[in-house]
Amino acid sequence: MRALITGSRGFVGGYLRRELEQHGYTVIGLDLDNDDQTIAADILNPQQMRDLLREVQPNVIFHLAGQANVALSWKIPQKTVELNVIGMINLLEAVQLEKPDTTVVGIGSSDQYGNLGEAGQNVTEETPMRPQTPYAVSKKTQEEIASVYCRAYGMKICMTRSFNHAGAGQKKGFLIPDFASGIAQVESGSADCLSVGNLTAQRDFTHVRDVVRAYRLIAESGKSGEVYNIGSQIVYSAQEILDRLCLMASCSIPVRQDPAKMRPSDTPVICCDHSKLTRDTGWMPEISMDNILTEVLQEWREKQP
Repeated sequence: MRALITGSRGFVGGYLRRELEQHGYTVIGLDLDNDDQTIAADILNPQQMRDLLREVQPNVIFHLAGQANVALSWKIPQKTVELNVIGMINLLEAVQLEKPDTTVVGIGSSDQYGNLGEAGQNVTEETPMRPQTPYAVSKKTQEEIASVYCRAYGMKICMTRSFNHAGAGQKKGFLIPDFASGIAQVESGSADCLSVGNLTAQRDFTHVRDVVRAYRLIAESGKSGEVYNIGSQIVYSAQEILDRLCLMASCSIPVRQDPAKMRPSDTPVICCDHSKLTRDTGWMPEISMDNILTEVLQEWREKQP
């Protein structure tokens, strides 16, 4: 089985490559820069995408490439939409022209649901979406484009709405690595306090290894045209995550709230219902929040000078 991962050199791409190779896949990566496992190509170049599909002839494509940072999407909304929407169109057009029997797994986000109020405590795939960030709008549009290609050309496309995930290797700009890196800096003496944003928001977190296992299972057992929530079905407030990390720290961690870290739009609570994914693929989350936090904090400690 030949798998192509777009955005293969990103945080999730490396985990997905290992997951697939451990299950017998031959994996080819696509990214802007090449290495011995990766072909350099630009998802915004339609001819490059067609040439790549013709060369690789994948059985399955996992589309991770794009702009994946919610906060950054407020700063570069045009580029976020271009990368996520036009990139998706270029990929699907290349598939239908060059290898239409390829299975495509497109990666969406729980951010598509927006601020659901009390309904955010149990979010199914049937929950109405009210995207409130440029990133969320781009991901919802990706999903709609996929649905069009699925209906028009009979292509096998599954989409995900992936809830928050974390693990070693995730860059700053996301809640857990931001907290962990800040704590490691205070421990090492290179910072005197940890600056934080909104601590009341509650999120559903899953280890990235569990998430990529879900991606593989969706490719193997998911139903064409369907969308799958991926999450742990457990929520933690930012305050609770911070408290757990501070308990793991080797010293007292002074915390200061920074208004600059507040987002223009922030959902108070969102919790995944993964029943559909479990029913169709048998997937269940396996790795605990404490394991995630221990792993990420240790990584940032090792990065300190």
